[in-house]
Amino acid sequence: MSTSTLNQRHDASAPQPPRKRPGRLGRQDTRIAMLFIAPAALGFLVFLAWPTLRGIWLSFTSFNLLTPSEFVGLANYRRLVQDPIFWDSLLVTVEYVLLNIGLQTILALLIALMMHHLTQSTFLRGVVLAPYLVANVVAAIVWLWILDTQFGVANQVLEWIGIDRIGFLSDETWAIPTIAFINVWRHMGYTALLIFAGLQTLPQTVYEAARIDGASEIRTFFSITLPLLRPILALVLIMTVIGSFQVFDTVAVTTAGGPANATNVLQMYIYDMAFGRFQFGYASAMSVALLLVLGIITFIQFRLTRAGSSDLA
Repeated sequence: MSTSTLNQRHDASAPQPPRKRPGRLGRQDTRIAMLFIAPAALGFLVFLAWPTLRGIWLSFTSFNLLTPSEFVGLANYRRLVQDPIFWDSLLVTVEYVLLNIGLQTILALLIALMMHHLTQSTFLRGVVLAPYLVANVVAAIVWLWILDTQFGVANQVLEWIGIDRIGFLSDETWAIPTIAFINVWRHMGYTALLIFAGLQTLPQTVYEAARIDGASEIRTFFSITLPLLRPILALVLIMTVIGSFQVFDTVAVTTAGGPANATNVLQMYIYDMAFGRFQFGYASAMSVALLLVLGIITFIQFRLTRAGSSDLA
């Protein structure tokens, strides 16, 4: 008998190691995955899902913390429709959002293009991101001092060059643009890094073909960069619009809704109703209305920008 035959018989008679069942292995991976997801899921349920459902319920009640909530149906929403201050606050918020988003997106796109074409230094990325690392309240306090009408550095510089002092945060005309500028300064670095990350994913072969065809930088930007960058820009716009509609801390620190309600944004009005006048039911109704407005705006943005598709496919 040959040696190979003996080896085959020996291998066949030797005990084989137990094989793991695919189903058992899959269930074990699922348990591990659920274990890692559990903290985030718990946080979502406790701090997002439950407060949202609770707020929707309170919007149909009359609740002031001192007495049990009383179901009033659509009374809060009827009051909301007839409330001129609510509509004025919504218009002020929309004005702020348009100024903030327009200026922030343009500046962030320019900064991202400069980082992409001129330098990709990690140090410069950190410098660009630095204002975003400053807390909103701290940034608002610093700018409140800089823009102060009497003692602010900005007005002293204006006076030095022969321009009258400007009440950046005390004048009805300047208040909302100034608050928009403060938040643009703080957030444009983070927005620029998001756009810069999108620029890094664009294929260079397309740009090489454009250069061979003799396309200029401006033509390349509008014909190649913007179309290919559309999904990233759509995501950035959706995020920044939602965040801009929720502006509160900068207004609370700098103007507190004044002067003459010129900066009384919707979040400020909701806060005043809830924690200033203890009308939690009506404040919840306004919060639900803001949620619906943001949902509609996000849906329209998603459809108009075709955020779910890419020209790279």
